[in-house]
Amino acid sequence: MFDGVHIGHQAVITRAVAAAARSGGVAGVVTFDPHPERLLAPDKAASAVLTTLAHKGRIVEQLGAGLFVPVHFDAALAQLEAEEFFQQLLAAPIRTLAVGEDWRFGRGRRGDVEFLRARAVAAGFELATVAPVMVDGERVSSTRIRQAVRDGSLEAAARMLGRPYAVSGKVVEGRKLGRQLGFATANVAIGEELTPPDGVWAVRVAVVGGEVRPGVANLGVRPTVDGSNRVLEVHLFDFSGDLYGREIEVTFVRFLRPEQRFASLDLLRGQIAVDAATACQWLASDILTAEETP
Repeated sequence: MFDGVHIGHQAVITRAVAAAARSGGVAGVVTFDPHPERLLAPDKAASAVLTTLAHKGRIVEQLGAGLFVPVHFDAALAQLEAEEFFQQLLAAPIRTLAVGEDWRFGRGRRGDVEFLRARAVAAGFELATVAPVMVDGERVSSTRIRQAVRDGSLEAAARMLGRPYAVSGKVVEGRKLGRQLGFATANVAIGEELTPPDGVWAVRVAVVGGEVRPGVANLGVRPTVDGSNRVLEVHLFDFSGDLYGREIEVTFVRFLRPEQRFASLDLLRGQIAVDAATACQWLASDILTAEETP
């Protein structure tokens, strides 16, 4: 699935990228959509993902892959025997196949690394197997990262992702309450991506294809204005452009405080000013720490 494209996934992808560079080929990443567990084990399937398909594709591209191939996962695909699925892979002129050493595929999970190794020579490809990547003595997995994000342990999530945790979504029209309070916000439609605990966060925001801006975000139901739906609102510092309809990526840098109800909009306005100043301080110190790291 490559959900999250964490450092374990990256180890597999970079093996393919390196092999393509050596042979003059093109590195491609094959993934599935939707998550197979939603069909095969819906009771155990995660309700949210770490990366949407589009978000995943951008990360994969940054790793050097020239092809991103999402395969629609349905009941027919789930019934394919390992040999049938393998033959579908061979529709492309594969020179190197990079997989996790414990990857299993096909109906009943009958296909594995030994299955591939037995066919590699005849099919004319090199099999590159990658061992699990460990962090804090445990194997890195999307499940571990999802739990860390839910717990608000974003430093732990970042160690396993190899980057700070971020969500991606389009900016949609909201109630414009932030503008009335003097702090215009972008309302982000985050869809099925997992979000950390509700509250106020110092964030960095990247407009796809554009620059990265510091900001402060509120994640939650906005109890002071009788909100009911859970939303992500982001105020970008020193920014006056139009973001409606544009895809942005919000990186959660620092949790500032829980969401709370204020007795008046004036009190809320004052707290937002404090939150913005605090976020500025944290983001500035975060930049300095990164610059000082050898």
